[in-house]
This record gives sequence, structure tokens and C-alpha cells, in this order.
Amino acid sequence: MDKRTILNSRHFEITLNRLASQLKENHQSFENTVLIGLQPRGIHVLNRLRLILEEDLQREIKCGQLDITFYRDDFRRREQPIIPSVTNIDFMIENKNVVLIDDVLFSGRTIRAGLDALLAFGRPNRVELLTFIDRRFERHLPIQPDYTGKVVDTLSSQRVSVEWREIEGEDKVVLFTEDK
Repeated sequence: MDKRTILNSRHFEITLNRLASQLKENHQSFENTVLIGLQPRGIHVLNRLRLILEEDLQREIKCGQLDITFYRDDFRRREQPIIPSVTNIDFMIENKNVVLIDDVLFSGRTIRAGLDALLAFGRPNRVELLTFIDRRFERHLPIQPDYTGKVVDTLSSQRVSVEWREIEGEDKVVLFTEDK
């Protein structure tokens, strides 16, 4: 398997800071905005953005974690049972602006499940989508991000992995291609 780094740790940090700046520009004080990361990997993007935003704004930002396991359209099609993650949303989203956050946007099915799961917590005023990586040519559903860290054009056979220093030891984005 061929492995190529498409974002190193320096560019990774620059990308996170740019995304945080775009959020600040559009949501200013975050008084009516909440950030919700999709489990399992979207919460890493959420946590980093939260640190940047809270440091810059000198205030706490309402953030939550959303598990979409039972909202997935492939939930019953897997051979191995899926182990759900934790949902932690201890606030109402009714009439709030919600920024849904995930690491990689591929087919759009995860985001669709996230939107379905989100409605269990109320009816938001507006929902925006932030993805760290957008694999734009592989969409199965008409879903587009409002905020994108990096667009990566890939083949169906390729895989993109966002790696975090807290888990994998280094911040980077890697493209994997199967050897022929």
C-alpha cells in the first residue's frame, strides 16, 4: 500500500486556524451558535477548534458530541456489530445555529445520519457543515460543506486518514493507495 502525506503538521495547524477564523467571522461571539462533532473522529476536529476559539474569544463555546451509530443506513448490514460511541449534548439546539463537524466528507452518508440524529435534540435555526477534508468527487448524496479545511480529489479505491498527535502521535493527513 502506497502512503503519501498530503498535510504535514505545520499545514495541519494552519488549516485548523483558518477554519477557526472563518467560524469567528461568521458567528462572531458564538452567543447563538453551538459546535457539534460527529463521533468518533469529528470530535478531534471539534476539540482542536474549540481550544483555538476559546483562547481567541476568551469565552466558553457550547460544544457537543453526537453518536450516529443507530442512524446509519448500513447499521444492520455489517457482519460485526457496531459499538456505539457517546452522545454528549447537554444543551438545547432549538433555534440555535449548529455547526456540525466531521473529519472527512466522503459519500455524505455519515452527514445525513448526523442530520437525522441531530433532530432528536430540537429544531435548529440553521445547520452548517465543517469538514477537515472534503473528498468531493465521491458523493452519494447532495451534501456540501460550508467550511472545508482541504479538498482532496481521490479515486474510490483510495483512503484518506486524518491522524492526530493525541492518538497516532503526529498531526497529518495521509492518502493511502493500494498497490497494483
